[in-house]
Amino acid sequence: MEYTVNKLAELSGVTTRTLRYYDEIGLLKPARISSSGYRIYGKNEVKRLQQILFFRALDIQLDDIRQILTTPTFDEVVALKNHREALLEKRHLLDQLISTVEKTIEETEGRLIMSDKERFEGLKKKMIKENDEKYGEEVKTKYGEKTYAESREKFANMTQEEFDHANQLANDIIRLVLLGMDEGDATGKTAMEAASKHKEWLMLYWPTYSPEAHAGLGDMYVADERFKKYYDQHREGAAEFLRDAIYHFVSK
Repeated sequence: MEYTVNKLAELSGVTTRTLRYYDEIGLLKPARISSSGYRIYGKNEVKRLQQILFFRALDIQLDDIRQILTTPTFDEVVALKNHREALLEKRHLLDQLISTVEKTIEETEGRLIMSDKERFEGLKKKMIKENDEKYGEEVKTKYGEKTYAESREKFANMTQEEFDHANQLANDIIRLVLLGMDEGDATGKTAMEAASKHKEWLMLYWPTYSPEAHAGLGDMYVADERFKKYYDQHREGAAEFLRDAIYHFVSK
């Protein structure tokens, strides 16, 4: 069966504008162009569009999808199995979040008493998944699979008190970094307090601590735009100040 742009858009649920854009960027080319100048799509293009939409459902960017699909070793069956696993994991996470919301409603209405663990279990798993997607491969490369797995487990088992303490420490670090910047001394008392609290914060997540790893994380805060943005949103140069404070702290 063959489809025009309009028919394929109707079949798939994407817009004709999207299909034309996919053609322009080389992500989904039509099988042929008719004598009247219409794009014509066949079975292979329909299957490729399905793959694209699977990847998009997992929030993968178009450039990354194009790279995956054009790789000579791309295996459709393997890709479909990976899609299934990722979607099942996503469904499991959503089921947990829905369950947490339902229990919270029941507790609010006086029909249930929730434990602190139940209250945050689904949310913590969501945070772990997001961290895996954003930083997982980089952390594994830098610190190793074992350390990464132990860190994930430590966070998953974190108590509510520890979780609240971690959030308070994160706020304290920002406050002290900004105060230290006002003082203009990355080696002063305020800066060292910021670095000390940063170490305390790390120990809530890391299975073990070393000055070298701490300094390496400071480097990452400046080199990686995602980390840099987190600190510099409070004030330009905050990431560099914290890195310098950590350098001095671990050298003492």
